[in-house]
Order: sequence, then structure tokens, then C-alpha cells
Amino acid sequence: MKKLLILFSILASTLIFAHFAAPGFTKKSSQTSSFKDGDIIFIVSTSGQGKAIQLATKSKFTHVGIIFHENGKAKVYHAVEPVSVNTVEEFVSMSADGKYQIRRLKNDTVLTKEVVASMLKEAKSHVGTHYDIYFNWKDNELYCSEFVWKLYQRHTKLEIGKLRPMKDFDLTSPIVKEIMKKRYGNNIPYDEKMISPGDMYSSDLLK
Repeated sequence: MKKLLILFSILASTLIFAHFAAPGFTKKSSQTSSFKDGDIIFIVSTSGQGKAIQLATKSKFTHVGIIFHENGKAKVYHAVEPVSVNTVEEFVSMSADGKYQIRRLKNDTVLTKEVVASMLKEAKSHVGTHYDIYFNWKDNELYCSEFVWKLYQRHTKLEIGKLRPMKDFDLTSPIVKEIMKKRYGNNIPYDEKMISPGDMYSSDLLK
């Protein structure tokens, strides 16, 4: 009986060690080693206009960025105020629950070194660009999903999520109506094409 207890104890210790030592459970693998250039990272933030975005788009995700490696470290480029570059840890710290989701192309052969380099070059060129609170489609100001969508479309010809006019989103919530009234008054651009974090996340091009 004593031998069986010793054997069970050894086996249990081995399983526990294997569980925490396996890929996906170590601190290193969860932060940097599993990321690839071009990964799209999503978080949930209900601060500011976050709640309104959730209500209008019917998606929990309210912010999105794109990952590139620089000097061996994963960095997130994303459109806040202004377009910025942060470590993954800094980006995730903006999340309401401290969590994030990674989506990447099912077929990532288009992300050659040359394509990634050109995407990164353009991403860098936008750093400092003001955030677009009006969600227009011009490049003088950018919102988060617009920024990532354009990088992919321009350099890979892929559309990560379909553009939709503003009127296709749910604008009926009092929270949404209040923000719309403050920003647009009576001139709401219902036909302005937009891309939301939720529509990008749901793209059938991603896994």
C-alpha cells in the first residue's frame, strides 16, 4: 500500500509539472514566442466609447491592433490617440479583463518578408496620426479597425471583414444616440463605409 501511495505521488507530481511546463502555459510562450508578424490582436474595453461600440456592432471586441516583430520583440501598432506602438503587455493592459484574442490568416503565405516589411513601413508612417472620432474613411485620421484593415488590404489585397455603411449598425441604444448627437449633430453620415473590430474578428479569412 505504501509503495502504491509513493507511486501515485510521483505520477501526480509529473503530471502537474508537465501541465505547467507545456507550451501555452509558460509566461514566455503566452507573451512573445507564439506571436507572428501580421497577427491581429483584439481586446475589450468599455471605457470611453467602448460600450457604445459593443452596442452598435453586437461584438464584445472594441479595440484591435496588429503585431510586428522589431529587434526580436513583438510590438503592437494600433490607432488610439494618436496611432501608437506598444509592447504586447502594454496593449493588453488596456483590456477591461486583462485578456486578449489573436486571429491570423488561415493562409498566411501572402505574408512574405517583403509584404511584412511594407506593412510595417506604412504602420510606422502613421504613428502620431490622430484618432478619428468621426469614423470617416480618409487617412488624415484613423480609427483602430480602419488602420489594421487598410494595412492588410493595401499590401495583401485581402479584405479582413466587409465594409458596411454606418446605417447597418445598431444605432438605437440611448448610449449610441447620445454619442452620435454630440459628434454629428443632425448631420449623421449614415452612408459612410466603416469596418468594426467585430466584423474583422469574424472574417472567414482568419483563424
